[in-house]
Amino acid sequence: MSAQPDGPYGPLIPMPELTPDGLRAAVARIAPSRVAALTQHLFEATTNAQQTQSLAPLRAFVHSWAVFVAVERYPDRAARLRELERVVDEGEQDPADAIAEIRRIRDAAEAEAGLR
Repeated sequence: MSAQPDGPYGPLIPMPELTPDGLRAAVARIAPSRVAALTQHLFEATTNAQQTQSLAPLRAFVHSWAVFVAVERYPDRAARLRELERVVDEGEQDPADAIAEIRRIRDAAEAEAGLR
Protein backbone atom coordinates (compact mmCIF):
# COMPACT_ATOMS: atom_id res chain seq x y z
CA MET A 1 0.00 0.00 0.00
CA SER A 2 1.16 3.51 -0.77
CA ALA A 3 1.03 6.13 1.96
CA GLN A 4 0.10 8.97 -0.40
CA PRO A 5 -3.51 9.83 -1.19
CA ASP A 6 -4.38 10.05 -4.88
CA GLY A 7 -5.23 13.76 -5.02
CA PRO A 8 -7.71 15.61 -2.81
CA TYR A 9 -10.59 13.28 -3.67
CA GLY A 10 -8.68 10.05 -4.09
CA PRO A 11 -8.46 7.22 -1.59
CA LEU A 12 -6.37 7.54 1.55
CA ILE A 13 -4.85 4.15 0.75
CA PRO A 14 -5.02 1.71 -2.13
CA MET A 15 -7.33 -1.26 -1.78
CA PRO A 16 -5.33 -3.91 0.10
CA GLU A 17 -5.08 -7.61 -0.61
CA LEU A 18 -8.18 -9.36 0.67
CA THR A 19 -6.36 -11.35 3.32
CA PRO A 20 -6.63 -11.01 7.09
CA ASP A 21 -3.18 -9.41 7.23
CA GLY A 22 -3.89 -7.04 4.34
CA LEU A 23 -7.22 -5.97 5.80
CA ARG A 24 -5.76 -5.59 9.30
CA ALA A 25 -2.96 -3.33 7.98
CA ALA A 26 -5.48 -1.21 6.07
CA VAL A 27 -7.80 -0.87 9.06
CA ALA A 28 -4.83 0.05 11.28
CA ARG A 29 -4.09 2.94 8.91
CA ILE A 30 -7.56 4.30 8.20
CA ALA A 31 -9.56 3.36 11.31
CA PRO A 32 -7.20 2.25 14.10
CA SER A 33 -10.01 2.22 16.65
CA ARG A 34 -11.60 -0.67 14.70
CA VAL A 35 -8.59 -3.05 14.82
CA ALA A 36 -9.88 -4.72 17.98
CA ALA A 37 -13.26 -5.37 16.32
CA LEU A 38 -11.54 -6.82 13.25
CA THR A 39 -9.38 -9.06 15.43
CA GLN A 40 -12.41 -10.29 17.38
CA HIS A 41 -14.35 -10.92 14.17
CA LEU A 42 -11.40 -12.87 12.71
CA PHE A 43 -11.14 -14.99 15.86
CA GLU A 44 -14.88 -15.76 15.73
CA ALA A 45 -14.77 -16.49 11.99
CA THR A 46 -11.82 -18.83 12.41
CA THR A 47 -13.48 -20.65 15.29
CA ASN A 48 -16.74 -20.97 13.36
CA ALA A 49 -14.91 -22.18 10.26
CA GLN A 50 -13.19 -24.88 12.28
CA GLN A 51 -16.39 -25.95 14.04
CA THR A 52 -18.45 -26.07 10.86
CA GLN A 53 -15.62 -27.26 8.61
CA SER A 54 -16.60 -24.54 6.19
CA LEU A 55 -14.83 -21.52 4.74
CA ALA A 56 -18.07 -19.53 4.73
CA PRO A 57 -17.33 -17.70 8.03
CA LEU A 58 -13.91 -16.63 6.73
CA ARG A 59 -15.42 -15.51 3.43
CA ALA A 60 -17.98 -13.44 5.36
CA PHE A 61 -15.15 -11.90 7.42
CA VAL A 62 -13.21 -10.92 4.29
CA HIS A 63 -16.33 -9.56 2.60
CA SER A 64 -17.35 -7.48 5.60
CA TRP A 65 -13.94 -5.93 6.21
CA ALA A 66 -13.15 -5.45 2.51
CA VAL A 67 -16.34 -3.40 2.14
CA PHE A 68 -15.49 -1.48 5.32
CA VAL A 69 -12.02 -0.63 3.98
CA ALA A 70 -13.35 0.26 0.53
CA VAL A 71 -15.78 2.73 2.11
CA GLU A 72 -13.48 4.15 4.78
CA ARG A 73 -10.56 4.83 2.45
CA TYR A 74 -12.66 7.72 1.08
CA PRO A 75 -13.44 9.97 4.09
CA ASP A 76 -16.26 11.87 2.35
CA ARG A 77 -17.98 8.63 1.35
CA ALA A 78 -17.56 7.20 4.84
CA ALA A 79 -19.04 10.34 6.40
CA ARG A 80 -21.97 10.23 3.97
CA LEU A 81 -22.62 6.58 4.79
CA ARG A 82 -22.66 7.35 8.53
CA GLU A 83 -25.07 10.23 7.93
CA LEU A 84 -27.40 8.00 5.91
CA GLU A 85 -27.27 5.31 8.59
CA ARG A 86 -28.13 7.94 11.19
CA VAL A 87 -31.17 8.99 9.13
CA VAL A 88 -32.37 5.39 8.98
CA ASP A 89 -31.67 4.74 12.68
CA GLU A 90 -33.47 7.85 13.88
CA GLY A 91 -36.62 6.97 11.96
CA GLU A 92 -37.79 10.59 11.84
CA GLN A 93 -38.21 10.64 8.06
CA ASP A 94 -38.96 8.19 5.28
CA PRO A 95 -35.79 6.10 5.00
CA ALA A 96 -36.35 4.89 1.42
CA ASP A 97 -33.98 7.37 -0.24
CA ALA A 98 -31.33 6.86 2.46
CA ILE A 99 -31.57 3.08 2.14
CA ALA A 100 -31.23 3.30 -1.65
CA GLU A 101 -28.13 5.50 -1.34
CA ILE A 102 -26.63 3.16 1.29
CA ARG A 103 -27.13 0.30 -1.13
CA ARG A 104 -25.39 2.25 -3.92
CA ILE A 105 -22.43 3.07 -1.65
CA ARG A 106 -22.06 -0.54 -0.54
CA ASP A 107 -22.43 -1.84 -4.11
CA ALA A 108 -19.67 0.52 -5.27
CA ALA A 109 -17.46 -0.57 -2.36
CA GLU A 110 -18.01 -4.24 -3.20
CA ALA A 111 -17.07 -3.60 -6.81
CA GLU A 112 -13.92 -1.68 -5.81
CA ALA A 113 -12.91 -4.54 -3.54
CA GLY A 114 -13.38 -7.02 -6.37
CA LEU A 115 -16.25 -8.79 -4.64
CA ARG A 116 -18.65 -8.45 -7.57
